[in-house]
Amino acid sequence: MTETKSATTTESVDEFAARARAWLAATMPRIDPAEPPGVERGEEGPWLRARELQKRLYEGGFAGICFPREYGGLGLPIEYQRAFDIESRCYELPIILNTPTFTICCATILDTGREQQKHQHISAAIRGDEVLVQLLSEPSGGSDLAGVITRADRVGDKWVINGAKTWSTSAFAADYGLLLARTDWDVPKHEGLTMFVVPINSPGITLRRITQVNGSQEFCEEFFDGLEVGDDAVVGEVNTGWNVASRQLYHERRAVGGGSEFASGIGAEGTTDVPVDFAAVLDALGQADNERLQEMAGRALVHRAVQEQLINHIYHGVNDGSLPPAAGTVIRITHAETHQLEMDTALAIAGSAGVVDGGDGLIRFGERFLSRQTASLGGGTTEVGRNVIGERVLGFPREYAADRGVPFKDVRRSRS
Repeated sequence: MTETKSATTTESVDEFAARARAWLAATMPRIDPAEPPGVERGEEGPWLRARELQKRLYEGGFAGICFPREYGGLGLPIEYQRAFDIESRCYELPIILNTPTFTICCATILDTGREQQKHQHISAAIRGDEVLVQLLSEPSGGSDLAGVITRADRVGDKWVINGAKTWSTSAFAADYGLLLARTDWDVPKHEGLTMFVVPINSPGITLRRITQVNGSQEFCEEFFDGLEVGDDAVVGEVNTGWNVASRQLYHERRAVGGGSEFASGIGAEGTTDVPVDFAAVLDALGQADNERLQEMAGRALVHRAVQEQLINHIYHGVNDGSLPPAAGTVIRITHAETHQLEMDTALAIAGSAGVVDGGDGLIRFGERFLSRQTASLGGGTTEVGRNVIGERVLGFPREYAADRGVPFKDVRRSRS
């Protein structure tokens, strides 16, 4: 995991938890974690609210618990973050800032960014002044992230960026984005990439919203037409962007699986993100004594419990070196499997009540089922994740790739 410099503190975890308990009760709005406030990531309001709540955390001294002090955090070990998570479950927190701002973008900048970038962006995010997003996927790229064709050309003392990105989570609400572009076409695809941090509202960027099957407009597409940035926008070094992107994907897979130490609190973002209460579903259907349905629900709950234990196991395994960093992909894949099993089970138990509004609230499972597959896409597809585990964790031979070692300008690709 990312190493942070722990602050010297005489406050024990229990003392920290007690102080957090008192501060939360006096400062933050209480919620029912089973019925959290409705949050639609495709709307502006929740993002403004999240910034406000993050500012409260910062002013109260509970923001960026595991981020280093020199960049605005507290520099404390993960045990302090876990203690805060337990105490804050019944309070409204800026959960939507976790992904991608804190757990992916800020974590990546912490690992690979320049000192100025760390001081600027991590500190601003912790204060609630800045939201960051990823600008990675492209319309023609599919799962081949290294095959990006958005280009950054050196013109004088500037980089001029042209191309397009898509499926950018909540880019409309962001201030900056981490953008991967091609800066050298004469070398193999992984060697000619550079990561940039770019202001979203810059001249040269046109942003459009994408409407999903469930009606949400959370995702965006961006078109770059002569976007100009300076050398201070380069994250890492020129033409080493794949190293940055790989670290970014590492953090994304851990974040999607629920294993990041940089989350600003845990819990559901809204009612559609709350874990299924299978006992309540069976009660609502009058099937509390149905052994077959109990068995189905129990199987899903066992997977949920195993996932929670796996997160802890992988975190400590990577931290002590007994597992490679790529093992974070394991919790990404098992998260998808657990989520999909829960949605499948909930809809199977609810039956027609999951798709027809009977006034009992069960229709939400039908709505959530529409987006169940997204769990297999975030952080890279599950298929790619299995390759990562096979090659980088288990040591299997790499798959054959026709473009390996070939200058990118000579690689055959779709021209449409």
